[in-house]
Parts: sequence; structure tokens; C-alpha cells
Amino acid sequence: MKKAIYAGTFDPITYGHIDVVSRAIKIFDKIIIGVSSHPKKTLFTQKQRMKLVEEVFKNEKNIEVAGFSTLLVDLARKKGAFTMIRGMRAVSDFDYELQLTLMNRKLAPKIETIFLMPSEKYIFISSSLAKEIAALNGDVSHLVPPIVARALQRKLKKP
Repeated sequence: MKKAIYAGTFDPITYGHIDVVSRAIKIFDKIIIGVSSHPKKTLFTQKQRMKLVEEVFKNEKNIEVAGFSTLLVDLARKKGAFTMIRGMRAVSDFDYELQLTLMNRKLAPKIETIFLMPSEKYIFISSSLAKEIAALNGDVSHLVPPIVARALQRKLKKP
């Protein structure tokens, strides 16, 4: 079985992320979505982010959601995945992704990284933009699934 890891903070998961997963599942038998406990400031807790991702993919038997607080390559080894998927939206993503890929290659030479681009209609979407628009009471229905839009609304509800 060919397994791949697609990891990130997913704070929150967007249609861009979902599009990358839909592309990856055409290549791999199983996708493990790794939800990082990364120490950067997130709106949602790791548990909340995992629940949202699980809800989005609840009808997909070949997608697993796993939280992690280790090196990504350690999660990949633990899950038996020899490929890491990275989404790339624009040239501006390249510098960071190149550094990350080269470091992961140094840490785990047997694990490959592939880059997938979302569809053109999702290329501009980021979790940061979705949160910012939601915080300003804007419509995020074209950026995130309804369950995520509702979660953003509840989380950002102003007293």
C-alpha cells in the first residue's frame, strides 16, 4: 500500500488543502493528514483542528488524520509512509518549502517529498486569509467548507 503524509497546522483547513488531498489520493492508496501541534500561534487547538479535518473527510476511508508533535519524518516512519506531500501555491512558497525539503532529506534520506499545486481557483487561499476575513465578518464560504466556516464564526464571535 502506497501511503503519503500531508502535514500542516490546518488552522483551519481550507478548500486549497482539500484540493491538494484530492489530487494526492489519485496517486497514493492512503493519505495521512498530519495535524501539527506546532508552537506557532493558532486560533484552534490541535484537537479542534483535527476534529475539523476528520469531519471534512469523514466519508473517505483512505484518509487518516493523525496529530503529531514530533519531527514530520518521525511521523512518516511511524506510519510507514515514504512520501511527504507539500502544497505549493506560488513562487513565494518555494524558499520555505525548499529549505524544509532539504532538511527532511538530510534527516530521512529514504523519504521523498512531492509538491502539488491546488487548482487555480484555490491558489490564492490561505488559512491566514480565511481567519482574517472571518474576523472582519466577511464571507468565507468560498474559502472553507461550511463546518469550518461555522467553527470560525463561533471562535471569532465578538461579545
